[in-house]
Amino acid sequence: MATMKDAWSTPVVDSHVHVFKTSMPLVGTPRHRPTYSFTGEDLCKKLDDHGVPMAVIAAASPWGDYNDYIIDCLRRFPRLRGTVILQPTTERIVLEQMKRDGIVGVRLSFLSMNPIPDVTTFEYRRFLTRLADLDMHVHPHIEGEKLPVLLPLLENCGVKVVIDHVGRPDAKTGINGEGVKATLRAIEKGRTWVKLSAAYRLGPVAADVAKHLVAQAGADRMLWASDCPFIGEEKSVTYQQTIDWLNDCIPDPATRRKIYCDTPLRLYFS
Repeated sequence: MATMKDAWSTPVVDSHVHVFKTSMPLVGTPRHRPTYSFTGEDLCKKLDDHGVPMAVIAAASPWGDYNDYIIDCLRRFPRLRGTVILQPTTERIVLEQMKRDGIVGVRLSFLSMNPIPDVTTFEYRRFLTRLADLDMHVHPHIEGEKLPVLLPLLENCGVKVVIDHVGRPDAKTGINGEGVKATLRAIEKGRTWVKLSAAYRLGPVAADVAKHLVAQAGADRMLWASDCPFIGEEKSVTYQQTIDWLNDCIPDPATRRKIYCDTPLRLYFS
């Protein structure tokens, strides 16, 4: 286990965490139904316990576009940034206010959707263009095999893309999967990043793909994230394990520093 006193192995930004309260309204058929709260205060304590100064809250599908608590946390804790889930009809004036509050992007929660929303409609193209104009990003949460179709459509709107959870690669195809290939093509175009996160949900393929992406694309487009508080797997995963996983995957300390620090600071806090 790497010591947290080692600056090369200490995360500076956790690029994907969640906050929520039991009083928040759930969508009709949520993927998860947490029976506990994980508040902004809980998050900050968890970060402090592991020497992590900053984090980015990711909107989560169980609460749909109820983003109120995320925004409340950003207003109270300057060390945090956040993303939201929004309808594509959201007006620019709303996006501008959210950006002032610390919202840096919009999550496209398309996992398990068949078919996925048609992002070629006028409503979506207008929405994505507005995000690009405001220098905000989208982070699609979607099965890896669907990335070859989705990523070019997002790129056509000029918006920055941050791919969730190592691109959720197919365990059968691994680094040779079409989603991994599409991710590397997108990175080459200069507006795509990847979160090396949620390996505990993906199995051994996550480490294989993470190593491959770093080897092929470099660390300047990679971000580490814990996915804390590990909704649905709270009893089997610890925060420290998510740090140790990255340290095991990426043995070179200078490369880890880019993933833990330099890249997320530029993307989220500059």
